[in-house]
Amino acid sequence: MALQSEKLGYGTEEKLLIINADDFGMCRSANAAVEKLLLAGDISSATVMMPCPWAKQAAAFSKNNPQLDIGVHLTFTSEWEGYRWGPVSGRDTASSLLDEEKYFPRDCQTFEKQADAEEVRREIYAQIEYAIALGVQPTHLDIHMGSLYGLATGRDFLETVIEACVHYGLPLRLPCRMIEDPSFPEALLPMATGRIQLAEERGIRMIDDLVSLPYPMEEGDTYSSVRQQMVDLLRNIRPGLTEIIIHPAFVTDELEAINPHAEKRGMETELFQDPLIQKTIQEAGIRLISWRDLMESQRNS
Repeated sequence: MALQSEKLGYGTEEKLLIINADDFGMCRSANAAVEKLLLAGDISSATVMMPCPWAKQAAAFSKNNPQLDIGVHLTFTSEWEGYRWGPVSGRDTASSLLDEEKYFPRDCQTFEKQADAEEVRREIYAQIEYAIALGVQPTHLDIHMGSLYGLATGRDFLETVIEACVHYGLPLRLPCRMIEDPSFPEALLPMATGRIQLAEERGIRMIDDLVSLPYPMEEGDTYSSVRQQMVDLLRNIRPGLTEIIIHPAFVTDELEAINPHAEKRGMETELFQDPLIQKTIQEAGIRLISWRDLMESQRNS
Protein backbone atom coordinates (compact mmCIF):
# COMPACT_ATOMS: atom_id res chain seq x y z
CA MET A 1 0.00 0.00 0.00
CA ALA A 2 1.31 3.44 -0.91
CA LEU A 3 2.06 5.92 1.83
CA GLN A 4 -0.76 8.29 2.61
CA SER A 5 1.67 11.16 2.02
CA GLU A 6 2.11 10.01 -1.59
CA LYS A 7 -1.63 10.49 -2.19
CA LEU A 8 -1.06 14.15 -1.36
CA GLY A 9 1.67 14.41 -3.99
CA TYR A 10 4.72 14.15 -1.73
CA GLY A 11 7.78 11.97 -2.22
CA THR A 12 8.38 8.73 -0.36
CA GLU A 13 11.06 10.30 1.88
CA GLU A 14 9.00 13.32 2.97
CA LYS A 15 8.07 13.55 6.65
CA LEU A 16 4.66 15.18 7.01
CA LEU A 17 3.14 16.07 10.36
CA ILE A 18 -0.26 17.12 11.70
CA ILE A 19 -0.45 18.30 15.33
CA ASN A 20 -4.00 17.83 16.62
CA ALA A 21 -5.47 18.89 19.95
CA ASP A 22 -8.01 16.34 21.13
CA ASP A 23 -10.79 17.01 23.65
CA PHE A 24 -11.78 20.50 22.46
CA GLY A 25 -15.11 21.21 24.15
CA MET A 26 -14.41 18.94 27.13
CA CYS A 27 -14.18 21.85 29.59
CA ARG A 28 -13.43 25.56 29.68
CA SER A 29 -9.78 25.02 30.66
CA ALA A 30 -9.25 22.86 27.56
CA ASN A 31 -11.04 25.30 25.29
CA ALA A 32 -8.96 28.28 26.38
CA ALA A 33 -5.68 26.42 25.76
CA VAL A 34 -6.76 24.97 22.41
CA GLU A 35 -7.99 28.34 21.18
CA LYS A 36 -4.69 30.00 22.09
CA LEU A 37 -2.63 27.34 20.28
CA LEU A 38 -4.83 27.38 17.19
CA LEU A 39 -4.81 31.17 16.85
CA ALA A 40 -1.03 31.27 17.28
CA GLY A 41 -0.56 28.60 14.61
CA ASP A 42 1.31 26.39 17.09
CA ILE A 43 -0.89 23.38 16.28
CA SER A 44 -2.56 22.25 13.07
CA SER A 45 -6.06 21.46 14.25
CA ALA A 46 -8.41 20.36 17.02
CA THR A 47 -11.36 18.03 17.38
CA VAL A 48 -14.53 18.78 19.36
CA MET A 49 -16.25 16.37 21.75
CA MET A 50 -19.83 17.28 20.89
CA PRO A 51 -21.48 15.52 23.90
CA CYS A 52 -19.44 17.58 26.38
CA PRO A 53 -20.61 20.65 28.33
CA TRP A 54 -18.28 23.12 26.60
CA ALA A 55 -18.86 21.90 23.03
CA LYS A 56 -21.17 24.81 22.21
CA GLN A 57 -18.52 27.35 23.14
CA ALA A 58 -15.91 25.44 21.09
CA ALA A 59 -18.32 25.39 18.15
CA ALA A 60 -18.92 29.12 18.45
CA PHE A 61 -15.16 29.69 18.32
CA SER A 62 -14.94 27.48 15.24
CA LYS A 63 -17.79 29.34 13.55
CA ASN A 64 -16.02 32.65 14.19
CA ASN A 65 -12.70 31.30 12.88
CA PRO A 66 -13.59 29.27 9.78
CA GLN A 67 -9.97 29.39 8.57
CA LEU A 68 -8.98 27.01 11.37
CA ASP A 69 -9.15 23.23 11.05
CA ILE A 70 -11.73 21.80 13.44
CA GLY A 71 -12.93 18.21 13.30
CA VAL A 72 -15.38 16.07 15.25
CA HIS A 73 -13.98 13.86 18.01
CA LEU A 74 -16.55 11.05 17.91
CA THR A 75 -17.24 10.30 21.56
CA PHE A 76 -18.73 7.13 23.07
CA THR A 77 -16.94 6.95 26.41
CA SER A 78 -17.05 9.18 29.49
CA GLU A 79 -13.99 8.34 31.54
CA TRP A 80 -13.74 10.81 34.43
CA GLU A 81 -15.19 10.09 37.86
CA GLY A 82 -17.18 13.23 38.64
CA TYR A 83 -17.61 14.84 35.21
CA ARG A 84 -19.69 12.81 32.76
CA TRP A 85 -21.57 13.10 29.47
CA GLY A 86 -23.93 11.04 27.34
CA PRO A 87 -25.45 10.71 23.87
CA VAL A 88 -26.32 13.68 21.69
CA SER A 89 -29.03 11.53 20.09
CA GLY A 90 -30.86 11.26 23.44
CA ARG A 91 -30.85 8.74 26.24
CA ASP A 92 -34.32 7.38 25.45
CA THR A 93 -33.21 5.98 22.09
CA ALA A 94 -29.64 5.01 22.98
CA SER A 95 -29.95 2.71 25.97
CA SER A 96 -27.15 0.39 24.80
CA LEU A 97 -24.73 3.33 24.88
CA LEU A 98 -25.34 4.04 28.58
CA ASP A 99 -23.88 2.73 31.82
CA GLU A 100 -25.78 2.26 35.06
CA GLU A 101 -25.52 6.01 35.75
CA LYS A 102 -27.04 6.85 32.33
CA TYR A 103 -23.79 8.21 30.88
CA PHE A 104 -21.46 6.75 28.26
CA PRO A 105 -19.37 3.87 29.68
CA ARG A 106 -16.02 4.74 31.21
CA ASP A 107 -13.99 2.29 29.08
CA CYS A 108 -13.89 0.98 25.52
CA GLN A 109 -14.30 -2.67 26.44
CA THR A 110 -17.66 -2.06 28.10
CA PHE A 111 -18.80 0.10 25.19
CA GLU A 112 -17.78 -2.44 22.53
CA LYS A 113 -19.50 -5.33 24.33
CA GLN A 114 -22.86 -3.66 24.88
CA ALA A 115 -23.35 -1.11 22.08
CA ASP A 116 -26.10 -1.71 19.53
CA ALA A 117 -24.78 -1.03 16.01
CA GLU A 118 -27.81 1.00 14.92
CA GLU A 119 -27.64 3.19 18.03
CA VAL A 120 -23.95 3.77 17.35
CA ARG A 121 -24.74 4.76 13.76
CA ARG A 122 -27.41 7.24 14.89
CA GLU A 123 -25.10 8.75 17.47
CA ILE A 124 -22.21 9.17 15.00
CA TYR A 125 -24.43 11.13 12.63
CA ALA A 126 -26.05 13.05 15.50
CA GLN A 127 -22.68 14.27 16.75
CA ILE A 128 -21.58 15.40 13.29
CA GLU A 129 -24.91 17.07 12.54
CA TYR A 130 -24.89 18.84 15.91
CA ALA A 131 -21.45 20.27 15.12
CA ILE A 132 -22.61 21.47 11.72
CA ALA A 133 -25.79 22.97 13.20
CA LEU A 134 -23.67 24.99 15.62
CA GLY A 135 -21.54 26.39 12.81
CA VAL A 136 -18.59 24.00 12.67
CA GLN A 137 -17.34 23.21 9.17
CA PRO A 138 -15.65 19.88 9.98
CA THR A 139 -12.34 19.11 8.32
CA HIS A 140 -11.92 15.56 9.66
CA LEU A 141 -13.18 12.84 11.99
CA ASP A 142 -11.37 11.07 14.79
CA ILE A 143 -12.38 8.92 17.75
CA HIS A 144 -12.15 9.64 21.47
CA MET A 145 -10.24 6.89 23.30
CA GLY A 146 -10.35 4.84 20.09
CA SER A 147 -13.73 3.43 21.09
CA LEU A 148 -14.91 2.67 17.54
CA TYR A 149 -11.72 0.91 16.39
CA GLY A 150 -12.57 -2.36 18.11
CA LEU A 151 -9.16 -2.66 19.76
CA ALA A 152 -10.52 -3.76 23.15
CA THR A 153 -12.64 -6.73 22.06
CA GLY A 154 -12.34 -6.93 18.27
CA ARG A 155 -15.89 -5.58 17.79
CA ASP A 156 -15.42 -2.42 15.75
CA PHE A 157 -17.73 0.18 14.20
CA LEU A 158 -15.36 1.48 11.53
CA GLU A 159 -17.57 0.55 8.60
CA THR A 160 -20.14 3.04 9.88
CA VAL A 161 -17.45 5.68 10.47
CA ILE A 162 -16.15 5.17 6.93
CA GLU A 163 -19.70 5.53 5.62
CA ALA A 164 -19.95 8.86 7.45
CA CYS A 165 -16.60 9.97 6.00
CA VAL A 166 -17.92 9.27 2.51
CA HIS A 167 -21.21 11.04 3.23
CA TYR A 168 -19.56 14.23 4.54
CA GLY A 169 -16.40 14.13 2.42
CA LEU A 170 -14.09 13.95 5.44
CA PRO A 171 -10.74 12.24 6.07
CA LEU A 172 -10.28 9.93 9.04
CA ARG A 173 -7.74 9.32 11.77
CA LEU A 174 -6.98 5.74 10.82
CA PRO A 175 -3.23 4.98 11.05
CA CYS A 176 -2.53 2.59 8.20
CA ARG A 177 0.86 1.39 9.42
CA MET A 178 -0.47 0.24 12.78
CA ILE A 179 -0.98 -3.24 11.29
CA GLU A 180 2.77 -3.43 10.55
CA ASP A 181 3.70 -2.89 14.19
CA PRO A 182 4.94 -6.17 15.78
CA SER A 183 2.99 -5.28 18.93
CA PHE A 184 -0.35 -5.04 17.10
CA PRO A 185 -2.60 -7.90 18.30
CA GLU A 186 -2.50 -10.72 15.76
CA ALA A 187 -6.14 -11.59 16.39
CA LEU A 188 -7.20 -8.12 15.24
CA LEU A 189 -5.13 -8.06 12.05
CA PRO A 190 -7.85 -9.36 9.68
CA MET A 191 -10.39 -6.83 10.94
CA ALA A 192 -7.98 -3.87 10.92
CA THR A 193 -6.56 -4.76 7.50
CA GLY A 194 -10.05 -5.07 6.06
CA ARG A 195 -11.16 -1.69 7.42
CA ILE A 196 -8.07 0.08 6.06
CA GLN A 197 -8.66 -1.54 2.66
CA LEU A 198 -12.31 -0.49 2.73
CA ALA A 199 -11.38 3.11 3.52
CA GLU A 200 -8.83 3.02 0.67
CA GLU A 201 -11.46 1.71 -1.74
CA ARG A 202 -13.90 4.44 -0.70
CA GLY A 203 -11.30 7.14 -1.30
CA ILE A 204 -10.93 8.18 2.34
CA ARG A 205 -7.72 10.01 3.19
CA MET A 206 -6.02 8.64 6.31
CA ILE A 207 -2.67 8.87 8.10
CA ASP A 208 0.30 6.53 8.16
CA ASP A 209 1.22 6.81 11.84
CA LEU A 210 -0.40 8.09 15.04
CA VAL A 211 1.82 9.04 17.98
CA SER A 212 1.43 10.71 21.36
CA LEU A 213 3.04 11.07 24.73
CA PRO A 214 1.80 8.81 27.54
CA TYR A 215 -1.57 10.16 28.68
CA PRO A 216 -1.14 10.07 32.47
CA MET A 217 1.16 12.12 34.61
CA GLU A 218 3.89 9.61 35.45
CA GLU A 219 6.09 9.49 38.52
CA GLY A 220 9.08 11.81 38.08
CA ASP A 221 7.59 13.75 35.17
CA THR A 222 8.77 17.34 34.90
CA TYR A 223 8.25 19.78 32.07
CA SER A 224 11.86 19.23 31.04
CA SER A 225 11.50 15.43 30.92
CA VAL A 226 8.19 15.58 29.06
CA ARG A 227 9.67 18.02 26.57
CA GLN A 228 12.57 15.62 25.99
CA GLN A 229 10.08 12.81 25.34
CA MET A 230 8.46 14.99 22.65
CA VAL A 231 11.86 15.84 21.15
CA ASP A 232 12.67 12.13 20.92
CA LEU A 233 9.27 11.38 19.43
CA LEU A 234 9.74 14.06 16.76
CA ARG A 235 13.24 12.88 15.90
CA ASN A 236 11.90 9.37 15.32
CA ILE A 237 9.07 10.31 12.96
CA ARG A 238 9.26 8.21 9.81
CA PRO A 239 8.70 9.26 6.19
CA GLY A 240 5.00 9.42 5.48
CA LEU A 241 2.14 11.25 7.19
CA THR A 242 2.15 11.26 10.99
CA GLU A 243 -0.35 12.78 13.38
CA ILE A 244 0.69 13.76 16.89
CA ILE A 245 -2.19 14.08 19.33
CA ILE A 246 -1.99 16.26 22.43
CA HIS A 247 -4.49 17.16 25.13
CA PRO A 248 -3.74 20.78 26.04
CA ALA A 249 -5.52 22.58 28.84
CA PHE A 250 -4.71 25.30 31.32
CA VAL A 251 -4.21 24.03 34.86
CA THR A 252 -7.14 25.55 36.76
CA ASP A 253 -9.33 24.56 39.67
CA GLU A 254 -11.83 23.32 37.10
CA LEU A 255 -9.32 21.04 35.37
CA GLU A 256 -7.89 19.72 38.64
CA ALA A 257 -11.41 18.86 39.81
CA ILE A 258 -12.02 16.86 36.61
CA ASN A 259 -8.71 15.27 35.70
CA PRO A 260 -6.12 13.60 37.95
CA HIS A 261 -3.46 14.32 35.31
CA ALA A 262 -4.16 18.05 35.02
CA GLU A 263 -0.51 19.00 35.30
CA LYS A 264 0.38 16.82 32.28
CA ARG A 265 -2.24 18.60 30.18
CA GLY A 266 -0.75 21.90 31.26
CA MET A 267 2.66 20.73 30.07
CA GLU A 268 1.21 19.71 26.71
CA THR A 269 -0.16 23.25 26.34
CA GLU A 270 3.38 24.60 26.51
CA LEU A 271 5.18 22.10 24.29
CA PHE A 272 4.47 23.43 20.82
CA GLN A 273 5.05 27.00 21.93
CA ASP A 274 8.53 25.96 23.06
CA PRO A 275 11.45 27.10 20.83
CA LEU A 276 13.23 23.77 21.37
CA ILE A 277 10.28 21.83 19.96
CA GLN A 278 9.97 24.22 17.02
CA LYS A 279 13.72 23.89 16.37
CA THR A 280 13.50 20.09 16.54
CA ILE A 281 10.73 20.05 13.90
CA GLN A 282 12.92 22.12 11.57
CA GLU A 283 16.07 20.10 12.18
CA ALA A 284 14.23 16.82 11.60
CA GLY A 285 13.12 18.01 8.17
CA ILE A 286 9.44 17.74 9.10
CA ARG A 287 6.84 19.53 6.98
CA LEU A 288 3.70 20.64 8.82
CA ILE A 289 0.44 20.13 6.95
CA SER A 290 -3.24 20.19 7.92
CA TRP A 291 -6.33 18.02 7.87
CA ARG A 292 -7.78 20.53 5.42
CA ASP A 293 -5.09 19.42 2.95
CA LEU A 294 -6.35 15.85 3.27
CA MET A 295 -10.00 16.91 3.02
CA GLU A 296 -9.39 18.88 -0.16
CA SER A 297 -7.35 16.05 -1.68
CA GLN A 298 -10.13 13.58 -0.88
CA ARG A 299 -12.85 15.78 -2.34
CA ASN A 300 -10.84 16.50 -5.48
CA SER A 301 -9.82 12.90 -6.18
